Amino acid sequence: MSKNKTLLIMAAGMGSRFGGLKQIEPIGPNQEFLIDYSIYDAIIAGFNKVVFIIKKENYDIFRETIGKRVEPHIKTEYVFQTNDNIPLKYQEKLKDREKPLGTAHAIYCAKDKINEPFAIINADDFYGRDAYIKAANSLDKIDDDNYGLIAYKLGNTLTPNGSAKRGVCKIDDNNNLISLTESNVILKGDLVEVSPLDGSKSFKTSKDTIVSMNFLTFTPSLFPLLETKLQEFLEKNEADLSKCEFLIPIVLNECLMEKTKKVDVIKTTATWYGITYKEDKDLVVKSINNLIKEGIYKQNLWS
Repeated sequence: MSKNKTLLIMAAGMGSRFGGLKQIEPIGPNQEFLIDYSIYDAIIAGFNKVVFIIKKENYDIFRETIGKRVEPHIKTEYVFQTNDNIPLKYQEKLKDREKPLGTAHAIYCAKDKINEPFAIINADDFYGRDAYIKAANSLDKIDDDNYGLIAYKLGNTLTPNGSAKRGVCKIDDNNNLISLTESNVILKGDLVEVSPLDGSKSFKTSKDTIVSMNFLTFTPSLFPLLETKLQEFLEKNEADLSKCEFLIPIVLNECLMEKTKKVDVIKTTATWYGITYKEDKDLVVKSINNLIKEGIYKQNLWS
């Protein structure tokens, strides 16, 4: 029996590399954004609620653009990523910080809106329909001890226009995640140069290496876990909270090291598209138009 499934979309990022609010950059022939295609694919796959995590100051523009398009098709809610849910002694130290505190904190901000299995995605990524179908199937059998990670071949996620962040996965023979290393990656000929963000040594790897693109599946058991981990993060970084980030891949990696959770690696054949740099837009527009020609999407998506 299918369960209720929520898609949690992280859209509070500032789009600094792109140079603007890239979540509302028109891509489709009728001013559709990448988020439109994500939600369309999610509905087809069986998701029946979407929650947007946004910055409070972007609420009106979100409602006026993406909100009014998708609200007739799926239950839609909004959450603001603010520091109100952080202990007061840390709020003072965070008051001058411009960037949100990170993806794990963004998810934690949605704890009062989600009581069912859910998936998270980035707002400015195109994941492909196969990824949503795999995620929905994962959520039908997920439990509190086993989360899921929709995994891509690294070569299907690269931009020719510079480096990008990817979570490089190490997996066992049963497709269980062993470790997840957040890294900068850049194409170097037929190989990819990987520079782990933890400062460990760079290395080259093949385009077939499995990576995470922040498409993850969870149960609401994640929220109390994040509450505990957030407290640990704030204590550890209390001396300088201006730049450090509370990230979901780091939380998952800690759980793997502590053996408190398992993460199933669910491989997708989909190709990822995204606008990391302004120069990426033309390729994404062309790719969407090709999918429209193939009949995957309608010319006017929500008509």
